[in-house]
Amino acid sequence: MTILACSQCQTTLTCNVDNINACWCNELPAILPLDSTTTSCLCKACTLVKINQFLTTLYNQPLKEQLAFAKHFQSNANLIENLDYEMQNSYMVFTRWFFLKRGKCCKNNCKNCPYKNA
Repeated sequence: MTILACSQCQTTLTCNVDNINACWCNELPAILPLDSTTTSCLCKACTLVKINQFLTTLYNQPLKEQLAFAKHFQSNANLIENLDYEMQNSYMVFTRWFFLKRGKCCKNNCKNCPYKNA
């Protein structure tokens, strides 16, 4: 294990570069495309910010494309705070990403439902 500083906020984090499957970052879905700007480790909070920035651009695509992308992550049943849900007044409020992964509307008029206008 290696002790690093997050390249965004300088928070100390432990990186398990010798066994990436045991690293904390393996708990998050591999949503972010790896590219030339991915040069060092980020803490969980900064990683979630980057994932949500990427998803915001995805949400500007047609719903069919959003669903096609989210389909690859449907098997990930682990709920991640600030990705699948946010806490609001002691309640879990599911995010658009959660509903896209589910792949269908429950007809309960959920706050972040992507299917409302579809």
